[in-house]
Amino acid sequence: MKKVVFSTLILLLIAICGFSQTKKITVEDIWDNFSFYPRGVSGYTAMPVSDDYTVVKRAGIERHHFSDGAEAGVILSHTDLTAASNDRLSMAGLDDYAFSADEKKIVLAFDQGSIYRRSSLAHYYVYDIGKKELTPVSDTAHLLRFAELSKDGTKVVFARDCDLYYQDLNSGRVVQITRDGNPNHILNGFADWVYEEELDMSQAASFSPDGSKIAYLRFDESRVKEYTIPMYDNLYPTDFKYKYPKAGEDNSLVEVHIYDIATGTDTRLDLGDNSNCYFPRVYWLPNSRDAIVLKLNRYQNQLDFIRYNTVTKAQDIVYQDVNEKWLDVTDNYYFLQDNNSMIVTSERNGFNHIYKVTFGGEIKQLTDGQWEVNEIQYINEPKKQIYYLSNESGVLNRDLYVITFDGKKKQLLTAGNGWASTEFCPTGNYYRLQYSDLNTLPKYTINDKTGKELRVLNDNFGVKNVMDSYGFVNRELVSFTTKDGVTLYGWMMKPADFDPSKKYPVMMNCYGGPGSQQVMNAYSSAQDLAFYQMLAQHGYISVCFDGRGTATRGDAFKKVIYQQMGKYEAIDQIAAANWLKTLSYVDGERIGIWGWSFGGYLSALSMFRGEGAFKMAISVAPVTNWRYYDNIYTERFMRTPQENPDGYDLNSPTTYAKDLKGKYLLIHGTADDNVHFQNAMELVKGLNEAGIEYDQFFFPNKNHFIMGGNTRTYLYNKLAKYILENL
Repeated sequence: MKKVVFSTLILLLIAICGFSQTKKITVEDIWDNFSFYPRGVSGYTAMPVSDDYTVVKRAGIERHHFSDGAEAGVILSHTDLTAASNDRLSMAGLDDYAFSADEKKIVLAFDQGSIYRRSSLAHYYVYDIGKKELTPVSDTAHLLRFAELSKDGTKVVFARDCDLYYQDLNSGRVVQITRDGNPNHILNGFADWVYEEELDMSQAASFSPDGSKIAYLRFDESRVKEYTIPMYDNLYPTDFKYKYPKAGEDNSLVEVHIYDIATGTDTRLDLGDNSNCYFPRVYWLPNSRDAIVLKLNRYQNQLDFIRYNTVTKAQDIVYQDVNEKWLDVTDNYYFLQDNNSMIVTSERNGFNHIYKVTFGGEIKQLTDGQWEVNEIQYINEPKKQIYYLSNESGVLNRDLYVITFDGKKKQLLTAGNGWASTEFCPTGNYYRLQYSDLNTLPKYTINDKTGKELRVLNDNFGVKNVMDSYGFVNRELVSFTTKDGVTLYGWMMKPADFDPSKKYPVMMNCYGGPGSQQVMNAYSSAQDLAFYQMLAQHGYISVCFDGRGTATRGDAFKKVIYQQMGKYEAIDQIAAANWLKTLSYVDGERIGIWGWSFGGYLSALSMFRGEGAFKMAISVAPVTNWRYYDNIYTERFMRTPQENPDGYDLNSPTTYAKDLKGKYLLIHGTADDNVHFQNAMELVKGLNEAGIEYDQFFFPNKNHFIMGGNTRTYLYNKLAKYILENL
């Protein structure tokens, strides 16, 4: 008996010592040291023609074979770069690069600086690999919006200031295509703010496959109202001004142009009324004669594919996608070599699936089921195969599949129990796979086209060891059914010493925007997950639920929010809080919620309308009334405020400011170009008028991401302090 007691004491001491040796997570570990951030593969780029890929090392851009990983030489060495640039450039300063189609030249970007979410300015150079010669694009005195080589590598198109140019690399001649560019007025070859933010585009110019023509968009911003952001940087603040079309307001007038290099002729395409529509994409067919222009109506529920013949000037609509509520513009449009058909995705049957379209003719569905295709990854036209990602293996999964053009011979190529992201080489023979699951860090591998793993590039084993030393715990998937009969999925993270007989406070985090997904069988948002691990060490349970309006569950689930965005999203977050209260180990009086951007909006609306469901909430950079947000995003889901005033006002947190009960913290960057600081001020005004106590903190001159210097560390320390003191 004594021996048993002694053994038990030894085991208890070991357990206590082991627990005491677990390191405590700090915000500095997360955001200053990036201790828990998964590592990728530096500078990975697949070669355009060869079955090779490149990676950036200190010595230069190395070339490796996909088949065995063997190094096949250094394409551009640090020594050659410094020699070709007379010691002005170094490999350490290389920000980005891209090969010509024949692999003989590389476009190099240096001194790159962000403008908005997808746009940047940089100095560009073209490096001739065989000759070891470096040619500046334009001149080194100018920063450029972009620079892209023609397929034959003889020309490069670029945007400087607000005009479009091309440069003949053989002669060195620079040709100015447009001459009317003017900031906040006329933009040539690159997108305005709202196109960039909401239609996922920045560069808006492209060569035809044979390099003889350039298609580009011209944006006339004259009628778009200007928004002013004060910058607190001098004795007297300066103003940053740009064009920002809010819901119900005018957009840029956009024109589609085609420039003929041989004749110097610039043709504006007559595509009908352009005052209330969008042109989100322009493609070239393989024949270099026909362009495909996508035209989207302002309601964003009809997308026309217009074929324009540059020889005859004839045009026709070759395909049209229509949705009762809205449809999303994607990059899942692949035009086949016959110049008369394409592979696309569409939600036309209630779930996003793949279709083969004959121009003006048959629309054949290739995938089917109550699951969704996320993205087409590669088209192997000679073998008539389509590689794509979908959640057929599970609503929270994303796996790689291959199927033939006739919708047959479907194969699952990944494990079927996690989350895949792939990047195929242009030949389609190999791809890089990133795979993770709920509690497994991303693993990067090289696979062949059959799905066979050839080798591991990075398994993040080192980061996993660091996490283990800090006592990271696993998340678990949970679900419940609401009173409306809707099943909602979530994840939960409990403290390492969780005791089901005790009661724990819960911090919920949310995003919830249309078509988003936070609950997935993937290791994502690593920095925030580390923050929740820190909360777990302080005895908190963290929870996240995806409510109605989010992705992967079909149109009925996603689009129930139409014209009343925020209503059902908040109902579902409140329902999740009330479900948590039924769990024996949850302290129902200590449930909080927080989010950023749409999540900041949703946390505020859920708190204000929750009738005591939450003890506290934090909103970072929230929209507080959709009247203040941009029109492309907002009108897609809400139509205009003029058409749907109640949809806007009845789902605004400001409307319910008087109903706030509990602790509330509002955080915003004063230079937020996306969700304007005006949103925070409007909510503050509503709370003040209602005589409601609340807390606020603002970051001067910081944008929507609230980063730079010590900013992000300061922010998360403030979040942690507020949670620990008020929940």
